[in-house]
Amino acid sequence: MLTFSSFKSLVIGTSAAIILAGCSYGTVDYDQFPGSANTDERINGQTMTRAQEKERGGLFGSEGLNIFGGENSQQGGGSGIGVNTFLWRASLDTLSFMPLNSADPFGGVIITDWYTPPESPDERFKLTTYILGTSLRSDAIKVSVFRQVNVGPNQWQDAVVEPGTVTSMEDAILTRARQLRIDSANSE
Repeated sequence: MLTFSSFKSLVIGTSAAIILAGCSYGTVDYDQFPGSANTDERINGQTMTRAQEKERGGLFGSEGLNIFGGENSQQGGGSGIGVNTFLWRASLDTLSFMPLNSADPFGGVIITDWYTPPESPDERFKLTTYILGTSLRSDAIKVSVFRQVNVGPNQWQDAVVEPGTVTSMEDAILTRARQLRIDSANSE
């Protein structure tokens, strides 16, 4: 006899099988669309056709992505994250004095927690860093600085951030990223 819980399990299992079967129906050749066959694209500073890109390998290169290490793991190539690796590392280095709230290397977002400098205990800062591209350029980094001042016991009020603070943080990150790139080139 079929009970309600076994009927529910049967319905859920059948639904999952139908959904998964629908996902694997056929393949799409994107080169068949107008304007896409042999379209040139810039990849790592080189112009490559789609055929050359397919020969290069999958999303993470011909070696794939080995997240557990081993002999085929990628070392410092940076193809595993979606942003410029020098800007990413430089941002983490520059913001290392602040506690991190979250860091998303694929989206290129670093959010710090509130930080109170020891020399001014009545104010605190929070930063959000956005890495906007894969190239090492000044327009590939954006920093947002938030400042609050203490107006009472455990009461904080938003305050104005000095205009040069954002620029100096972005410049510090860019300077560190350039140093990392130079060190990387010298070690090869």
